[in-house]
Amino acid sequence: MKMLPRALSGIKPTGMPHLGNYLGMIKPALKLQETHETFYFIADYHALTTQPDPQKLRSHTYDLVATFVALGMDIEKHTLFKQSDIPEVTELTWLLSCVTPKGLLERAHAYKDAIAKNIDANHGLFSYPALMAADILIYDSDYVPVGKDQKQHLEITRDIASRFNHIYGDTLVIPEPVIAPEVATIPGLDGQKMSKSYNNTIPLFLPEKKLRKLIMKIVTDSKSVDDPKDPNTCNVFSLFKFFATPEEHLLLSNQYQAGGLGYGEAKQICFEVINRELKTARNTYFSIRSDEEKLNQILRQGCNKAKKIAQEVLDRTRMKVGL
Repeated sequence: MKMLPRALSGIKPTGMPHLGNYLGMIKPALKLQETHETFYFIADYHALTTQPDPQKLRSHTYDLVATFVALGMDIEKHTLFKQSDIPEVTELTWLLSCVTPKGLLERAHAYKDAIAKNIDANHGLFSYPALMAADILIYDSDYVPVGKDQKQHLEITRDIASRFNHIYGDTLVIPEPVIAPEVATIPGLDGQKMSKSYNNTIPLFLPEKKLRKLIMKIVTDSKSVDDPKDPNTCNVFSLFKFFATPEEHLLLSNQYQAGGLGYGEAKQICFEVINRELKTARNTYFSIRSDEEKLNQILRQGCNKAKKIAQEVLDRTRMKVGL
């Protein structure tokens, strides 16, 4: 019996999380622990659509477990698990696939983008919305946090669940969106959106010296120290503002506009506020990341909790379709 509304979030293990992942997904997801029963899963099945190196896939999975715990996930009250540890999700995917129109899958953004770029899309990429729907529906999820770029994912899930319920009767919980607060584009080192595909990321838990070194590489314009500067067009300030207090934000903004502030000093200030927020979590991360048995124990604990619910939902769904 659910005491709190249940929210579900997933993240693919495609590399060490960076500041963009932290600000855009991980930090808001962990905030939900205060008001929801939260389920966080590592989407290793979804990662297979890009055929990652097996060793890297396992390593990146451990990276994510250590990241969530280091950033404050309460593993006793909430649930962290690997998608692939719950085989029930693949059976539900097939049951959902049998009521999912082909046209709905063809309209998915990821598939359309692949076709537009002449990428030879595999079946996993084409059918991933059905697996994504199963990820959500198999845990009787009430809410799913989404941003503007992810709304279609939940809309497809709701369409599939509604169609299934229409055919077989009330079976699946139709989830509602939790609209994530709009986070402005997180700039990478070159000013473009921070993304692994642009090779411009700042990894979340870099040691202090390496973190500072990377921040010092952020691209700026050629204005001199004495020149007034526009904080709204500066890549350094655009990153700084996500970690600064309102007072720090106002102070640095005024310094930019008054002149007399060099970009080297601005980068140092940016480094200091980022390091302040992440220092304790970084120490915890490196401590727990080296203990793979502890990480496996956390995943087993999460699997046991998630599997119990998944089996109940799958049994209910199998009965409805006549299996």
